[in-house]
Amino acid sequence: MSIPKDFNDRMLSLGLARVAEQAAIASAKLVGHGDEKAADQAAVNAMRDQLNKLDIKGVVVIGEGERDEAPMLYIGEEVGTGNGPGVDIALDPLEGTTLTAKDMPNALTVIAMGPRGSMLHAPDVYMEKLAIGPGFPEDVVTLDMTPTERVEALAKVKGCKPSDITCCILERPRHEEMIAEVRATGAAIRLITDGDVAGVMHCAESHLTGIDMYMGSGGAPEGVLASAALKCMGGQMYGKLLFRNDDEKARAAKAGITDLDKIYKRDEMVTADVIFAATGVTNGSILSGIKREPGWITTETILMRSKTGSVRRVIYRNPFE
Repeated sequence: MSIPKDFNDRMLSLGLARVAEQAAIASAKLVGHGDEKAADQAAVNAMRDQLNKLDIKGVVVIGEGERDEAPMLYIGEEVGTGNGPGVDIALDPLEGTTLTAKDMPNALTVIAMGPRGSMLHAPDVYMEKLAIGPGFPEDVVTLDMTPTERVEALAKVKGCKPSDITCCILERPRHEEMIAEVRATGAAIRLITDGDVAGVMHCAESHLTGIDMYMGSGGAPEGVLASAALKCMGGQMYGKLLFRNDDEKARAAKAGITDLDKIYKRDEMVTADVIFAATGVTNGSILSGIKREPGWITTETILMRSKTGSVRRVIYRNPFE
């Protein structure tokens, strides 16, 4: 899918960076204060306000939930001035509300934008995920493999031992067997408590983060956001929707998904070139968190365009009362 001529991703990317920055700044005063809902609401309000200043006809396709569950930035909400290109928007105003409330690493504000119809309308269900960074043959690891086979296959293509591989996995009871199996190969595991968009992004910069592969189940909306990030940074990602009951299958049907067993590759979750921005709220291995000093607040944002493969890091120091 090619980019429509009116989707000026280069110009829109600067506006997208500001959206992420302002959401992070809004939540800064709530870092470490133990109030997840207040931190999330502050980020939502700021992100929505900034989106409505952009000259776009935007529709939120990955958001805070269905309209009756999320009064702000819900799936299907229209944002922007209404003047400009039609775009899909995937966002998580505060990825890591618990991380923010507890002042733990890797809380981010995250947003991606692409032409209308370019992003999978993933329902709010779980997704089995698998991701590696760039530079590897296609399908060197797949969701059809066992965790052991994935570790061994990646080690073989890297020319190293399984004990040299490090996997990132969300620390949840449902992953206990996977964790045990991966450790039995000799591979190391970095467990994360929240924030699997950041977890997937770690794979794209393994030389900096030490993470070679991400695996495990988490939110499907976050899977689309992570795919947008990898489309810009490089890397492979696979996702399969997981359904626990008929209500979740009905959500998929409402989103237009008919093949409930389909395994989506990165470019099937994000079919056209996109722009992606994330700002650090708390310090992490990808981005520095908010820094506050008398009269000033400083943020670090990663801003990426898949069309050019550009990855820009923006330090923003702003007067603040």
